[in-house]
Amino acid sequence: MTHAFYVYGSYVFAALVTVAATLWTWADGRARRKELAALEASGIRRRSARAKDGE
Repeated sequence: MTHAFYVYGSYVFAALVTVAATLWTWADGRARRKELAALEASGIRRRSARAKDGE
């Protein structure tokens, strides 16, 4: 058996880790945007948001 099995296995493993990290980041971003939308809908605003007149 040659070392090609281990080399290709390493590439596959690296690709799987990259895809998993990308999907995890994407899913977490969606969850945070949904959470932020729920907070803003309930009246909680970010400190960086400009205040409306009278607030």
